[in-house]
Amino acid sequence: MKNKYGVEIETITQGSTAEKERLLPGDLLLFINGRRLHDGIDFMFYRNEPELNIVAMRKGKRVSLKVAPKETGDVGVTLKPFKIKRCINNCVFCFVSQLPKGLRKSLYIKDEDYRMSFLYGNYVTLTNLSAHDKKRIAQQRLSPLYISVHSTNKVIRNTLLGNPKAGDVLKELKFLKENKIRMHVQIVLCPGYNDDKELQRTIRDLYGFYYPYVSSIAVVPVGITMHRRQAIKPVEKEDALKALDIIDSFQKRFRKKHGVSVVYGADELYIKGGVNFPALSEYGELPQIENGVGMVQLFMSQSRKIGHSASGGSSLSHQIKKKKVLTFTGISFYPYLKKITDKLLEKEGININVIPVENTFFGKAITVTGLLTGRDVIRELLDKTDGHECLFIPDVVFRDGEDVFLDDISRKDVEDALGIKVKVIESTPEGIMKGMEGIN
Repeated sequence: MKNKYGVEIETITQGSTAEKERLLPGDLLLFINGRRLHDGIDFMFYRNEPELNIVAMRKGKRVSLKVAPKETGDVGVTLKPFKIKRCINNCVFCFVSQLPKGLRKSLYIKDEDYRMSFLYGNYVTLTNLSAHDKKRIAQQRLSPLYISVHSTNKVIRNTLLGNPKAGDVLKELKFLKENKIRMHVQIVLCPGYNDDKELQRTIRDLYGFYYPYVSSIAVVPVGITMHRRQAIKPVEKEDALKALDIIDSFQKRFRKKHGVSVVYGADELYIKGGVNFPALSEYGELPQIENGVGMVQLFMSQSRKIGHSASGGSSLSHQIKKKKVLTFTGISFYPYLKKITDKLLEKEGININVIPVENTFFGKAITVTGLLTGRDVIRELLDKTDGHECLFIPDVVFRDGEDVFLDDISRKDVEDALGIKVKVIESTPEGIMKGMEGIN
């Protein structure tokens, strides 16, 4: 009979305790010290003991092993990923539902898994939690979690989620608070639904769970592609300015009382509103930078440090400085990156030509770099490569661990189509400088 639990070993690290104790790829780990394993989180949770009594299944037979990690928890195994829980909502702004046909299948998967939230910072709505899930979150203290709230008004939230049966998010947040689970929450701003007074209400309600539980609140504008099926209004300049006024009024009160802003506007709101970003110090520890909150200010701050170190004696040779490099970015970030590259050329003689790429694949409303496709990059750069030594591709346009764009165009495809050497760089000022240092 097939086990309903257990986690399969994918790889074993050479020289590790697991190899020494003769664990093998394909072994199904069933128990650690008498505790049943259902996924990698259970393994992470139970492995931190000086001696591990492991029961595993190997080719249909149970085997028992005693493992003493060199360091607590360091066994030396990589586990196969667990099956992800799917989303049961039909959000009016769902980005997956706005994708055109013909992309790789994995892009159409709508995940809604609290484990992915804990492990990787994925945002979940908490609408598919079972009683067992909640018990586990509490017992194993799976914290922090990243939660999409959108509105604390149940009617509005359920309308946005496209799920009339969704529960009361305030009750879910209360449960997490009572069990000392920290939360980072987001509000996807949808004009006509959760803006103005409803935005104020939601921020006030969430603040009721503040410190140390709801640790940060991010307000991000809805992203709309030209392939959308639902009729939803994009965030325009006036919408952005109204939202920023509301955010600013709360920030002033929170900083006065707590010394931190608590609620933050996404960078895109400031860009859409045409207003200056807050000082980097006002973003605190940048709790939602992966959500596009404080990313531009951090990049600009890092670029100033690069400039100071370069002015004290650049490590780049004269030959490398003479080389001309090409790179690209999304429309929204172009003015900021151009400002940096202009300064590098003026002060250091480092010649990096930045090209803004318009997103024709998803639509002009999508302006971030991370959603650019290989086709749009090739189209925009096709007649602009002459005289350039190399093309720098920022790593944010690729899937983690793969040199492939969203539309399955690879790094090599770009290299072949444009007839220019391609180098993938980290999307930071330091990444740009390391890219220059690597040109020979």
